[in-house]
Amino acid sequence: MYFLIFGCVIFFAVHFYSAFRSRQPATDARVRLGYVRFMMLYGGLSALGFVLMIWGYGLARPSPLLYQPPAWGRHVTMALMLPAMILLFAAYGPRGRIKQMTKHPMVLAVLLWSLGHLLANGELNSVVLFGSFLVYGIIDWFASIGRPQPVQKPNTFGDLYAVLVGGAVYYLFVKYLHAMIIGVPVLVSGS
Repeated sequence: MYFLIFGCVIFFAVHFYSAFRSRQPATDARVRLGYVRFMMLYGGLSALGFVLMIWGYGLARPSPLLYQPPAWGRHVTMALMLPAMILLFAAYGPRGRIKQMTKHPMVLAVLLWSLGHLLANGELNSVVLFGSFLVYGIIDWFASIGRPQPVQKPNTFGDLYAVLVGGAVYYLFVKYLHAMIIGVPVLVSGS
């Protein structure tokens, strides 16, 4: 559990710094360090925290059950993951109407992902991991409300890309990848 908690601390410290850092050119660390150096430091610390979280999550298995997830929790989680995947790909694809309307599709994807997984998992390690992402997502959502967004004309290709690629990745996760990567199948016979 220590590696999971330590990974969360590193990962979210870096992300909270980014959410609340000054964006004024005179005091912005990204400007002072230079974009490449800042992103290498940011990315390196984020990756270290992420690896520690994943490793620590696995080491913490089996974990004590804090609450019994509702029987419908797995189904709601599956329903939430499709829009989460679409939002994830909308965040990093060309600017479409999905990206324009949601403003911060990555944060919304994280909120849906973490909420869904809290509905399906009640173990201590799951609550620490997914609960941390949920709290971060809520705080980052409110922190980002006043940030200016780039003004660009939405592109239909951006929405098409997000829906098709997000939907395909969702399908692959449900059928194969979740079991391969996480070790837990999404589709369980009898459910």
